[in-house]
Amino acid sequence: MASNKNQHYVPQCYLRQFAADNSTSAINLFNIDREKFINCAPLKKQCSKSYFYGDDLELEKALQPIEGRYAGIVREITNQSYHLTDEHREFLKLFWRLQYMRTEAASRRSVEMTDGMGEVAGLEPKDFKMEIKEAVQISMRNFVQEQYVINDLKVCLIKNKTKIDFITSDDPAVLTNKWHFLDKRTSGSNFGLGSAGVIILLPITPRILCVGFDPNVYSIPHKKGWVDVKNERDVNLFNEHQYLNSRANIFYQDKNSEDQVLASFSLVKNNRPKARHKINYAVLDKEVDGYKRYKVVDWRETQKNQEAIIHTEMVNPAPSAWPHTIAWKRKGCVYTNGSGVGYIRESRVNSVTDHDFVKESAR
Repeated sequence: MASNKNQHYVPQCYLRQFAADNSTSAINLFNIDREKFINCAPLKKQCSKSYFYGDDLELEKALQPIEGRYAGIVREITNQSYHLTDEHREFLKLFWRLQYMRTEAASRRSVEMTDGMGEVAGLEPKDFKMEIKEAVQISMRNFVQEQYVINDLKVCLIKNKTKIDFITSDDPAVLTNKWHFLDKRTSGSNFGLGSAGVIILLPITPRILCVGFDPNVYSIPHKKGWVDVKNERDVNLFNEHQYLNSRANIFYQDKNSEDQVLASFSLVKNNRPKARHKINYAVLDKEVDGYKRYKVVDWRETQKNQEAIIHTEMVNPAPSAWPHTIAWKRKGCVYTNGSGVGYIRESRVNSVTDHDFVKESAR
């Protein structure tokens, strides 16, 4: 069994779909740090514990119906005659967003970013320290406040018809952006939930993957919500996002796939970001006509008491290639006003106040 150091909890309702063959209480995992396989690890050791939300029982109880609903929807999805409904599309987006913000891996990223800011700002750890439980609770409140941010994304289900399974991880809800990584206009910038070209990924079972995408940038032809994938390359490229995004553990169902898992991980392990956040430190350079200009410097080489700005950003892993399944939309578009906001989706433009945003071709 993996040590406590390497356990990163995900909901049991989610992980159960990847339980080891012929088991409902155990799962096969690959520990990334040690590059070690662990067969039939107790499922409950990998899943969210009751104390994960601290003493906030109201929050814990509020999430239980969502997790119960997910289990029911998965049972429907795995039915052979199932057609994806609009109701389930909306729920899958909600569940993706919940997992994106709630896993311990995601919360540890927030803690590490906060610790880094405190160090750069010269603050004592005791004065500027966030605990895991606090990070989870903040994330859950953001989950409620930003409930509509990805409502405009289209959703479909990928049906895996190859010999290779989909895998999952301790941080399974992936946010990525094919357009951002490939378009020269975005060089030097980053992307978030409201950005143009976002793609969300969530493996549901070893045979089914949920994909959400910006419909103004991509096209994924489907039939009643389903896309059949018979190309092993595409399955491997979808799996690559789990290897890049995971924090400590990869989960897989078939113990006979160990060679495949190790080979696939070995190909991309050097592409895993060494840190999942970046801190930019800028000091006041000059002030002209009431405007201040700052320049980015190494915070270790600055003088104390200088006026400065600290800016943090997430580091998004870049895959080696993209599945053919995710195609470009003909006459796709993005929106920008030329500021640091970057390129956003049409749904994020306020038609009343954002008159300076203009529509540009995505290609």
